[in-house]
Amino acid sequence: MSAAGTADAVGTLSMRPLDPLRDAGLLHSWVTHPKAAYWMMQGAKLQDVEREYMAVAASEHHHAYLGFHDGRPAFLMEKYDPRYIELVGLYEPEPGDVGMHFLVAPTDRPVHGFTRAVITAVMDELFADPRTRRVVVEPDVTNEAVHALNEAVGFVPEHEIQKPEKRALLSFCTRDQFMNRRDAAGRGVSL
Repeated sequence: MSAAGTADAVGTLSMRPLDPLRDAGLLHSWVTHPKAAYWMMQGAKLQDVEREYMAVAASEHHHAYLGFHDGRPAFLMEKYDPRYIELVGLYEPEPGDVGMHFLVAPTDRPVHGFTRAVITAVMDELFADPRTRRVVVEPDVTNEAVHALNEAVGFVPEHEIQKPEKRALLSFCTRDQFMNRRDAAGRGVSL
């Protein structure tokens, strides 16, 4: 994962690998915030967050990144190999599939278009790896806001699946689907 940032109408976005111990306090404040209900860590203690992200750091199939907006922590991105994490036995993975989660930090001063810029930067980063052919997501079926964001960057819902912790909407976005949406948005085409 590169530390290089992408300049956008909202400012500069960049990412670095998450440090589970150094970043746990910050993450704890994000994942336990009421706006992060779909992250399903509302009752987590600081030690729970440390333990969760230490496990991620120890995994060869799951990686977490802290995202920055103009140099300040602003979002979390996770990528995972769905053959081994999250979706094992719930769909038939294809070569080049990469799973993704993202969380935008709660704020009292929302920036118009910020979450869309974050998901676009996350997708740019995932597709920067030439081995990535398709991004897979599995948000809660009731999370209408993220469904709209996913669609805006090219995700196509496949079907609902039952995970141990939630009913999820399995969705996919190929490199071409993402590039077409990103290019159309860059031309000012409303999708």
